[in-house]
Amino acid sequence: MKCPRCVQRVHKMARECPHCAFSIVDVDRVFGEDDVRLRTLTDAAGVLRRKERVALRRRLHQFQKNFPQLFFGVYFGSFEKTPSLRQFGFWLLNRGAFEDVDVSRPNEGGILLSVDVGGKCAGITTGYALAPFLTEDAIFSSLAVAHPQFLEGQWLRAVEIIIGRMTRLLAKQARRAGRDADELKRGRENKGGLGVGLRGLREHHQGGQKRTGA
Repeated sequence: MKCPRCVQRVHKMARECPHCAFSIVDVDRVFGEDDVRLRTLTDAAGVLRRKERVALRRRLHQFQKNFPQLFFGVYFGSFEKTPSLRQFGFWLLNRGAFEDVDVSRPNEGGILLSVDVGGKCAGITTGYALAPFLTEDAIFSSLAVAHPQFLEGQWLRAVEIIIGRMTRLLAKQARRAGRDADELKRGRENKGGLGVGLRGLREHHQGGQKRTGA
């Protein structure tokens, strides 16, 4: 993961950034240290119409159906006094208790889109579990594609673009992971892999005969 303040690489288990000493305590001082109860769609700025909220909730639900271990959250707010969207997203993903997300989906598997309606921009924060699958470049490109819609105040369309792009990126990574696993399995089989070797050793140890239970 990267530090929300200095954007240097930090180990996910580190208590603070070794480069700038940033930690959760710093953002707790700004936003509070208590857990925040919210839903995956939070329109604190009140920019969405009712039918837009319904449509967006449907997209978020579909994302969860596509990726059973993950969830996608969207927060619309005004961040005039906020140090940065990156720091706010880090804090909310750590402190957020998402009421419409099953406990089987921890925040480590969350994607949080924070939208600054005043600045007409957005930031994406991802949980630790997604670090191997979503690079900084992939996140930046997803935001860049939707930038024109944010500038025009087309909030629903902008978020739909980002969700769609994230869905395609994660699906591609899932397929690649599946292929890598298959290739590894075939490689083991071709080389007389671990499973075959263990079975052979056990059969040799038992004289190649099956033992019956008493």
